[in-house]
Amino acid sequence: MQISYHGHSIVKIKTGNYTVLIDPFINGNKLTDLAVENEKPDAILLTHGHNDHVGDTVAIAKASDALVVAPNELAIYLGWQGVNAHGMNIGGSCDFDFGTVKYTKAFHSSSYTTSENEIVYTGMPAGILFTAEEKTIYHAGDTSLFGDMEMIGKRHPIDLAFLPIGDNFTMGPEDAAYAVELLNPKLTVPVHYNTFPPIEQDPETFKKLVKNHEVQIMAVGHTLDL
Repeated sequence: MQISYHGHSIVKIKTGNYTVLIDPFINGNKLTDLAVENEKPDAILLTHGHNDHVGDTVAIAKASDALVVAPNELAIYLGWQGVNAHGMNIGGSCDFDFGTVKYTKAFHSSSYTTSENEIVYTGMPAGILFTAEEKTIYHAGDTSLFGDMEMIGKRHPIDLAFLPIGDNFTMGPEDAAYAVELLNPKLTVPVHYNTFPPIEQDPETFKKLVKNHEVQIMAVGHTLDL
């Protein structure tokens, strides 16, 4: 399995013959190396409805006929936009051809702002446990620190965790470092930082705060094998 990071919270997973994109915020993302027209995933997984996570989902899904997996209200809304969407909810899991998806809780908010400046409620925010090839990846989405992260780690041994460190809207480096202790992943990668001024952070600070666990700071476009 190959996993690559593409700025903000975008993660790409290649497993077998499948490509999975998580939170594909491309247009408007100054950090990404991706172009919408080049992305042809088999599936798109979304953590919540904020525009900087839904991103270019509709355009990509329509061009590639990708299945979009999202929290239920967000899936319904995307279905109204002509997308093939599968709705899920926190605590639920589902087996797909490309792997197993389970939604966990996240403490954040979740809404989509339309081009008409309307705010659409998109259900509860979530984290994602993605399992394929006997490996489990945890994408925390946007979240604060919460105690049940310990339960998530105990119930689902995590090989790779993507945790937000940007502060202001999510956990900052200190809380994210404590989250690593609770989750106990084999490897952690910081995400959701430096895209906008309010979330500017030095990932090296986060890395230094994490004790007894491995942290890898992934450059945009970097790939690791799991």
